[in-house]
Amino acid sequence: MFRLLLALALTLSPLMAQGLSPLDSEPKAGGPQPPSDARNKADLEFYVRHLFVYGPQIGIEVGEYRKSDLPGMLETTVTASYKLASKQHTFYVSEDGKHLLEGTTYQIDKNPYRKTIETINTTNAPAFGEEGASVVVVAYSDFQCPYCAQEAQILRGQLKREYESRVRVYFRDFPLSNHEWAKDAAIAGRCIYNQEPEAFWTYHDWIFANQGSITPANLKDKVMEHAKGAGVDTLKLNGCLSDQSVADVVEASMAEGRAVGVTSTPTLFVNGRKMPGSVKWEQLKSVIDYELEYQQVTHNAGDDCGCAVDLEFPE
Repeated sequence: MFRLLLALALTLSPLMAQGLSPLDSEPKAGGPQPPSDARNKADLEFYVRHLFVYGPQIGIEVGEYRKSDLPGMLETTVTASYKLASKQHTFYVSEDGKHLLEGTTYQIDKNPYRKTIETINTTNAPAFGEEGASVVVVAYSDFQCPYCAQEAQILRGQLKREYESRVRVYFRDFPLSNHEWAKDAAIAGRCIYNQEPEAFWTYHDWIFANQGSITPANLKDKVMEHAKGAGVDTLKLNGCLSDQSVADVVEASMAEGRAVGVTSTPTLFVNGRKMPGSVKWEQLKSVIDYELEYQQVTHNAGDDCGCAVDLEFPE
């Protein structure tokens, strides 16, 4: 059961016992008013809290309203969160604000994961495999996460051996806030990548293999020791570790992950298809094989799908 629902059940009981409504947290001036316009964020939040019985302990964020693929409808995303758990709802709002539609829309002549593919930015991201491949695997990962280490073995093992000439794999940072040294490790990885892209994968494999011996206190020393043996300029690396612009790149990767619904690690996307959690090799292989065959007909995903416009700059 989704953790948010469990947290909800635990937090609603004391409210009910006190005879309080989940909507009593922030009454409007002049007393509560019934919602009347879904284009109004406060009205929509009020309605959604009642719809899903989201109490005051559940944070609600109503996103910006944007034009949707459905004619005459606006689109917005409502995010409910409790501690480290979150859940997103996509709503379509009628022009008069009187009607809501929840769900996902598809255009039959477009890739069903087009929006996700367009949101994920693989420019200047660590990668291996064939450039221009018709299948792209994007891994949002955390260097301190043991499940990520297991998934990394599959990506760098079976997948690399069987599909390196047909699949492109990209790494995206998503260090979790409850992991003490994960973000610093992500920054170190980005610094190494900036110096020598291929050295990143040596670092990637090394840090996952040595998770158990790393602590917040010894991380920097161990990274420096590894870097020296890998031919990385440790003087440049040391200066890079405190470079805010590098930390900003990691933050941007995390924000992008949240935008496509990443809430835990590892989370894989295969041509935009979300596959959260520890994905077994047989399952991943079946999806890759299906995508390879599908793309022979549609040509609407992959590393060179024409999904985004690349700007040309003068030399």
